[in-house]
Amino acid sequence: MYLRNNFTIFLLAVTLLMFCWMGTALCDDDDEGLGEASGGVMQGWQSDFNLDNRIFADQGENSYFILKPGFQIVLADEDDRVTLTVMDETREVGNIMTRVVEEREEEDGELVEISRNFFAIDADNGDVFYFGEEVDIYKKGKVVKHEGAWLAYEGDALPGLIMPGSPKIGMKYYQEIAPGKALDRGEVISLTETFKTPAGTFDNCLKTKETSGLNPLEKEYKRYAPGIGQIQDEDLLLVKYGYIVEE
Repeated sequence: MYLRNNFTIFLLAVTLLMFCWMGTALCDDDDEGLGEASGGVMQGWQSDFNLDNRIFADQGENSYFILKPGFQIVLADEDDRVTLTVMDETREVGNIMTRVVEEREEEDGELVEISRNFFAIDADNGDVFYFGEEVDIYKKGKVVKHEGAWLAYEGDALPGLIMPGSPKIGMKYYQEIAPGKALDRGEVISLTETFKTPAGTFDNCLKTKETSGLNPLEKEYKRYAPGIGQIQDEDLLLVKYGYIVEE
C-alpha cells in the first residue's frame, strides 16, 4: 500500500510537471504567434535605432551598399531580371532627405514591377536606413496595384536598417517597420563567404537571412560583396554593375 501510494504520487507529480511544461511552451508559442499575426514588432530584433541622434546624408557608401547617383546593379537568372539604379533624385521623408533607388523587376522579359525606394545613410558610421517605397505592379504593361507600398512616419511606420555600416555576425534588425504592411528583417550570418556570379567571383562576402514579421515561414538569403553591394538574391545573380555612362 505504501509503495502503491508513493508510485501514484510520483505519477501525479510527473503528469503535473508535463502539463506545466506544455502550458509554458504553448504560451510562449502563442505569444509569438499573436505578435506576428497582429503585424507588430517582435522582441529579439532591433527596431530602435536612436534616429534622433543621427546625422543623415542622401548619398554615400559603406562596404556593402553604394548610395551614389548613377550606380547600378543588375541581378538575373535565365528567366528573370532585377535592375537597381541609384537615381539623381531625392525625396524628403519625415524631414529627412532621402535618395531614390529605382528597382525594376522583369519576368520572362515582361515588366512586372517598378518600385521607388527611399534610403539615407548615417554620415558618421555608414548605417543605411530604409524610409519606405512607392510600388507600381504591372500586368500586360498596365499598373494594376501598389501592394507593399509604405512610407516612414505615416501611421506607425518607422525607418528600418537596410545595411549596417559595420555588420557583425548575429546582428538581427528590422529592415522595414510598417506594421500590417511591411516587416522585413535581416540577420547577418556570415562575413567570409566566397561566391561566384556571372560578373565574377567575390571574397569576404556578407550573407544575410531575411524573414518577414508578417509571414514567419518566408525566408530568403542574400549576399553582398565589398565595394559593390548586392550580388545575389536567391536564384538571381550579379551579371552587371557599375556607374551608368551617359552617351
